Amino acid sequence: MSTSIDRVCATPAALAFIGELRRRHGPLMFFQSGGCCDGSAPMCYASGDFGLSDTDVYLGNLDGAPFYMGIEQFGYWEHTQLVIDVVDGNGGMFSLDNGTGRRFLTRSRLFTDEECALLRFLPVQQGF
Repeated sequence: MSTSIDRVCATPAALAFIGELRRRHGPLMFFQSGGCCDGSAPMCYASGDFGLSDTDVYLGNLDGAPFYMGIEQFGYWEHTQLVIDVVDGNGGMFSLDNGTGRRFLTRSRLFTDEECALLRFLPVQQGF
């Protein structure tokens, strides 16, 4: 069994879309919205355009773009792998996918018992 478990990953369609946005906007980053005006959409920003806090959790990279979420929301999602996809529709108001006719969407799957056991030994990175 592999000891590398991704807390966040992307579908091939999402990876292609990330590449398009990167060509237009340069380096990117993601933040999993926890509600407010954009629901619970994964928000895509130009690197440095979103202010992270020391309570945000780094989940991994999507084709080199770091992905974060708030620590309180992480408490709800820590047993779940986030699978970032892309679908037709309008993106989040502040997200770079807005206005493209496509938007990022978070799908998920529960980690297996074996994966949860391994994740207990992997530190969660907080802050930036």
